[in-house]
This record gives sequence, C-alpha cells and structure tokens, in this order.
Amino acid sequence: MEKVIALVWGPGDAESGEALRHQLLEDTVPRIRRGGARAVTFNVHDAAAAAAPSPAPGPEGEQPHVAQISVWFDCYERTDALDDALAALRLPTATYLVVESLYDDYGTTPYAVPRDWPDGERSPGVLTVALIHRPEGLDYREWITRWHGTQSPVSGELQPRTRYVRNEVVRSLSDGAPDVGGIVEEGWPSADHVADPKLFFNATSDEELGANVTRMLDSVSACLDLTRLRSSTMSEYLVAPLP
Repeated sequence: MEKVIALVWGPGDAESGEALRHQLLEDTVPRIRRGGARAVTFNVHDAAAAAAPSPAPGPEGEQPHVAQISVWFDCYERTDALDDALAALRLPTATYLVVESLYDDYGTTPYAVPRDWPDGERSPGVLTVALIHRPEGLDYREWITRWHGTQSPVSGELQPRTRYVRNEVVRSLSDGAPDVGGIVEEGWPSADHVADPKLFFNATSDEELGANVTRMLDSVSACLDLTRLRSSTMSEYLVAPLP
C-alpha cells in the first residue's frame, strides 16, 4: 500500500476555505473512495483554521497551499479517481508519492487524549501543514539524520504537539508539480497555541521563550531551507482513515 498526497493552492481567505471544505467533504472524498482508495483524510484552511496565523507564510502575492488530501492506494499508479476529483476543484493542485512516519498520534503526548471522535468529524485543535526542502549542498542522508534524528525530538520536547506526521516526498506524480522535499503535519491543542508564542514554545517567561526559540531555530536551520519554508494552518478531517 502506498500513500499519495495532493496539495491544493488557493486564495487563503476564510470564505473560500469554507467552500472548499464543503466540496472536499461532499464531492472530492466520495469520488476518491469510489475509485478504490483504501483510506482518505484531508486538511483544509477553513474558517476554524483561519483563526490561527501561519507560522511561516509565503511572500505577499503568493497563493498559499490551502488543502492537503492524503490517499492510500494499493498502487500509486491507480490514481484516476483522485486526478478526476482534483480537476473538479478548479484550483492549482499537485500530487506526490510519499513515505509516511506517524511520529506522534493523539494520546501519545501529554497534550491530547487518544482519538475518541467519529470518522468525518473535525479533529480538535488546529494543524500546521508545512512544505519543507533540503538545503542546497546538504547530503541526503545527513538531511534525514538531522530532520528525523534531531529536529523531530527537539520540537517534540519544546512544543505542545498533539500529532506529528512526517511525509518524505519520494517524487512528484503530476506534471509541473512544485519541488517539495517533505510535507509535515503538526497538531496543536488550539488556535491560541499557534497564535501565542509562549504557548507555541511551552514558555512561562520571556527568558524561557527566548531560549526555546533560539534552540528551535538552531535545529530547524540545520535541516531546512528556511527561505523556501511554507506553512498553512488547517483543520483536520479523518474522513476514512486507516484502521
């Protein structure tokens, strides 16, 4: 079984996000499921997510990624239903074959209980979905070592994550897809935890905040090209997840 992620770019306003959320729930996901997908989940920048600012927005005038659709297939080549569903969105899209690591799930950190809400219902809190890139000149193996072996545990220690999914991009599947090295999904207890730096970095004082931010930046700078980092806040819908 293989995981394919579709990214969707759009205006990024709450009204457009609400319309996109409705289309994903009512049309896009059913089309994909009828096409033989084993599982489908999605994240979308809807009105609930818009309450939290993006930690790493793009430059003015650049459209943000406003949705991420994750689909599990027996074979990545059998994506006709996904392709048709994406075309119906009438927005810029790109698909990627990825390798997923579920580093933290609900109930594995102190900041969330195990999942107890039904499929298709919005998950509590808010997600940040980041598109990351390997820095130029950094060896692939060293990049993975720094991202997986250093950055993942450091961010878990410093931040109140409820869920953390690493998606390493194997290759793009659609013509003209933007270059992306990884797609990172991180869950937070609330929009306030993203908007308030002290909550975002588990800091109780300005001094602790400064120390935690410095440590985080040192770790992130060692494994990511920060000039290309893009992050969007999203709501999570585990519509038909893997059992």
